[in-house]
Amino acid sequence: MVEKNSENEDSARWVLACELRRLREASGKSLAQLAEDTNYDRTYLNRLETGERLSKLPVMEALDRVYGTAGLLVRLWKLARLDAFKDKYRLFMQHEAKATILHSYAISVPGLLQTEDFARVVLSSSPTPISTDELEEAVAARLGRQELLQRERPPSIRIILDESALRRPAQDPAIWHAQLVRIAEAAKAQNVAIQVLPFAAAVHSLMGGSLWLLWMADGSAVAYLEGNKSGELLDEPGEVERYRLSYDQLRDAALSPRDSAAFIERLVEDSRP
Repeated sequence: MVEKNSENEDSARWVLACELRRLREASGKSLAQLAEDTNYDRTYLNRLETGERLSKLPVMEALDRVYGTAGLLVRLWKLARLDAFKDKYRLFMQHEAKATILHSYAISVPGLLQTEDFARVVLSSSPTPISTDELEEAVAARLGRQELLQRERPPSIRIILDESALRRPAQDPAIWHAQLVRIAEAAKAQNVAIQVLPFAAAVHSLMGGSLWLLWMADGSAVAYLEGNKSGELLDEPGEVERYRLSYDQLRDAALSPRDSAAFIERLVEDSRP
């Protein structure tokens, strides 16, 4: 069972782990029976109950169905996954969860569009040694962000992808091809617009890193600047407006959504293993 201490007693992750164990015990199921009901490994399910692992969204959906908890576990999971991120990024994610409009400029494939295999490649490329468990934890946390794309009323999303993001493949051709297919499919969603900023657009004011602009239902907005090893959340209206203008200039220089889709489709065809 999860050991309660001063570090985790107020953690949403600890609450989720305890609730998972309580629900199973109340149902009278063994881990083996639960594994049979959900088609997930019993050892993996046990590690969720001890708080050792953070699950992915489909796991929580399956457990909600088994226990008849009407989305309770998914809601707890949404809070628990925030524990996997650093403070500044966690604050950004809280804004992201409430945003009705998201605009982004990305110099690499953003987490919202990554496949699980590609996310694993990216996260394992860190120069800092990472264990298998830590890697899977990071992958689950990253994929968890994609939950907002599956909402009944998803936000309006526009992503400007630098051409460099589409030209730097994974070593495994199959993984890279699947990633390009994922981007092409995402561009077809009604609430998603993807534009490619070609190399021909030359130098610009956002070359230092990626940018997110988020608008809330009440009209407030924040900007999040992300470098290779740092992130900065800005909520001062003047600063947000300055980055919005820079973003608008990039949007004007980028290929149209239709031309971008054709560009990406060509890359999909060229990347077939």
